[in-house]
Amino acid sequence: MANDLPSEFDVIVIGTGLPESIIAAACSRSGQRVLHVDSRSYYGGNWASFSFSGLLSWIKEYEESTDTLNESPAWQERILESEEAIVLSRKDRTIQHIEVFCYASQDMCEDVEETGALKKNHASVTSVNYTEASDSACLPTEDESLSTLSFEIPAEQTTSSNPESAPEGNYAEATEEKENHCSDKTCVQATSENVPTAENTGEQPRENIITYSQIVKEGRRFNIDLVSKLLYSRGLLIDLLIKSNISRYAEFKNITRILSFREGRVEQVPCSRADVFNSKQLTMVEKRMLMKFLTFCMEYEEHPEEYKGFEEITFSEYLKTQKLTPNLQYFVLHSIAMTSEATSTTLDGLKATKNFLHCLGRYGNTPFLFPLYGQGELPQCFCRMCAVFGGIYCLRHSVQCLVVDKDSRKCKAIVDQFGQRIIANHFIVEDSYFSEDTCSNIQYRQISRAVLITDRSVLKTDSDQQISILTVPESEPGTFAVRVIELCSSTMTCMKGTYLVHMTCTSSKTAREDLEPVVQKLFAPYTKKEIENEEVDKPRLLWALYFNMRDSSNISRNSYNGLSSNVYVCSGPDCHLGNDNAVKQAEALFQQICPSEDFCPPPPNPEDIVLDGDSLQPEALESDSMLHTNSETHKESPYLRSPVEPSE
Repeated sequence: MANDLPSEFDVIVIGTGLPESIIAAACSRSGQRVLHVDSRSYYGGNWASFSFSGLLSWIKEYEESTDTLNESPAWQERILESEEAIVLSRKDRTIQHIEVFCYASQDMCEDVEETGALKKNHASVTSVNYTEASDSACLPTEDESLSTLSFEIPAEQTTSSNPESAPEGNYAEATEEKENHCSDKTCVQATSENVPTAENTGEQPRENIITYSQIVKEGRRFNIDLVSKLLYSRGLLIDLLIKSNISRYAEFKNITRILSFREGRVEQVPCSRADVFNSKQLTMVEKRMLMKFLTFCMEYEEHPEEYKGFEEITFSEYLKTQKLTPNLQYFVLHSIAMTSEATSTTLDGLKATKNFLHCLGRYGNTPFLFPLYGQGELPQCFCRMCAVFGGIYCLRHSVQCLVVDKDSRKCKAIVDQFGQRIIANHFIVEDSYFSEDTCSNIQYRQISRAVLITDRSVLKTDSDQQISILTVPESEPGTFAVRVIELCSSTMTCMKGTYLVHMTCTSSKTAREDLEPVVQKLFAPYTKKEIENEEVDKPRLLWALYFNMRDSSNISRNSYNGLSSNVYVCSGPDCHLGNDNAVKQAEALFQQICPSEDFCPPPPNPEDIVLDGDSLQPEALESDSMLHTNSETHKESPYLRSPVEPSE
């Protein structure tokens, strides 16, 4: 039981976000005794993915969040006179300014619930207040009169990938049901092109109106990420997944298109050499200009004379000095380098362009991969590895305080919600768990997020199964470029006939104020007037969520008040497209805890497990596995996996 845990561990990890989960897996793999706890009822923290009803429950949770949670009234009695306590926060303050709008037809019935959901327990059914968009051609503004709709959420799992089930014990049991989707020997495929199937081919008929009750009924088809990111095919996270063989727990799909938004139009950007020469958007002269510049970017470090004197200016200004047309400058800046027009230096832009080109062709014609079922799968993959090597997991398990010895200033233990005192050598804590007193000197940045459900793609093509990334440049000084990721139903993140759109930018105002202008440029509200207009150019917006998320990635550890040297801080998600910051952070903290250990080495093959008395050494077997994992076959293979296991 969670209230009768072992009294001593080597490492205690508080929070199940991606950095914490990577560290937990690495420590467990190196032989450390790991306890991994989270006060939430789901894995992932702010990296989690939810079904539609799960997301509504998450919204409700933040609306009703208070400082009063279950706790042991006498936990202070567990603190000795020679000790002091660092009290942890009992309220998550990382999410602000949540606003929800529903544009789909409101035909809700009381008995509508998700397909496959458990029977409602009416004693625990909750409701959420929704802002219903008015029937106008524009998205709602602050001074419009908005009606309110109340509806029911099925009393069932709150997360799509691993909800409230199995709050304690071994994680492997908690995810046994998920394992049915893909056996241990199933490869982790990065699909380089979308092959239509009978289930997902064909456009949704225009006359088939999508209603809100359909979205709720098909809610389990949605896997909605709180954080919107992609994986660079040669990025640190992909390399770590392959090296550790954790990739066998997940499945990936290749991003099929990179788009640009210019002069009010969405266009596809040519990426590979073949795309450049097949493009009808570029003249032959432009094609040669672009190929010459991209070739230089791949080798820019070998030719410093080419950019000497331009290091201090912006990449945007540097591009103007090159033999590139305005059309090419726009493509390179916003769709290849994907850097800020106002703040990114020349070296930042050249480095980003080289990284983009370096990742091309490994798993498809774009540099990016997306995990099926959403980003929330990634923390769970590492949690599973931790559990395989003996880590213990407890969800809905609050930690009241860290116990610090007054003389040595070292953290000795935690006291949990049951008043149990658990000793450890090292403590890893996610930033959101620290109290306002601990963080009183910190000024956090914010991320503006929008999650949209639409009825078709921003750029219609013959295939309705496109996965796209689009950057909309900043429109005025003081604002930031908006990154748009559009996911189709083949990513297992939305129901058939819809698209799931994620928008992200650095905050300058509230999320709605930052992102709604871009939403208005790309989408039209799903109103009766728009439905009757068959010639509408823009995709129709069915549902929208806006919120601000804390960005703690740039906070120095010294900024926190009174932390012991053996207490390590993990930040939440940052605003960047990739996950490199999480991997770098996890590896740096792991090296402080286990300086002589390898970071997430591959596990031994089960058939090669060495028993006492056998002559073969485990180190030799692991070394052999590493050689296979890093072989060239992985670089061009569409699979993220180690070689096939030997047949019996």
